[in-house]
Amino acid sequence: MTTLIQRSLPLAKSSTPALQFLRFRGKINIQRPKAPHYERARVVAVTQPKHPELPKAKSCFKTRAERTQQQQENPYNEIIAREVRNWLDHSRLVAFFHLSSITADDIFRVRVQLHKQNLHLKSYGSKIIEQAVKNTRYEAIVPLFHSNHCIVFSPDPEKTAALLRIVRRVPQMVLLGGIVEETMLSRNELVAYAQMPGLHAAQAQLVQTLSQAPGHLIQQLQAHQNSFVQVLDVHAKNQMNEETPEST
Repeated sequence: MTTLIQRSLPLAKSSTPALQFLRFRGKINIQRPKAPHYERARVVAVTQPKHPELPKAKSCFKTRAERTQQQQENPYNEIIAREVRNWLDHSRLVAFFHLSSITADDIFRVRVQLHKQNLHLKSYGSKIIEQAVKNTRYEAIVPLFHSNHCIVFSPDPEKTAALLRIVRRVPQMVLLGGIVEETMLSRNELVAYAQMPGLHAAQAQLVQTLSQAPGHLIQQLQAHQNSFVQVLDVHAKNQMNEETPEST
C-alpha cells in the first residue's frame, strides 16, 4: 500500500535535507549592525511607511515676543530699579567693572576694604539696569552690562585713587569706565583723573598763579625804568672818575 502511494504521489517521498555549515569570523553586533548594501538601503528607504502627523497645539509654538508679552513684570524688580537710580543720582563717583571668576571670600574681602573707604560695591542684573536707566542720561552705560559685572558707588570723587589702589590687587575686577561729577569717563580718563591733585591743592596752585601774574606785570613795566636808571648810574660814576684826576 505504501509503495502504491509513493508511486502515485512521487512528491510524498520523505527525503533528508542537505545541511551546509558556514563559519563566520566574528560575532554579529546587534547594537551597531553593519550598514546594508546601497541597493537594499534604497529599497528600505523607499518602502518606509509615512504616517500622517498629529495636529500640534498652537501654545507650543508661540514666539518669544508673545510669551514675554504675557509675562507680568515683577514689582520687586521695579523696587530694585529705583534703588539703582537713586545710587546713580546721589553718587558723585560711579565705577563699572567686569567681574571675572572669583570666589565669594575674595569678593567679601574686597567689599570690606572698599567699605572702609566709603565705597559701596553693588551688583545687579542687566534687565534691572536697563529698567533703571531707560530714558535717562545714564542710558549710554547699558552696553557695559552684557556680561558679569559689578558697580562701585561713592559720594566723594576724591576716593578715585583709593579705589584704583584697592582694585589693583584684585585682577578679577577689570575697570571699564566710570562717571565722575555727572561726566562719563573711559578707563584711561579715570586713571588720569585719579592722578590729578586734590581740590585744595588745585586751589592753592591757582591762587599762586594768580598772585604771580601782577608781580610779573609790574616787573615788566618797571624793567625799562630800572635799566635806564642803571645806565645813568654807570655814566655818573664814569664822570666822577674822570673828574678826580683833574682835581688832583
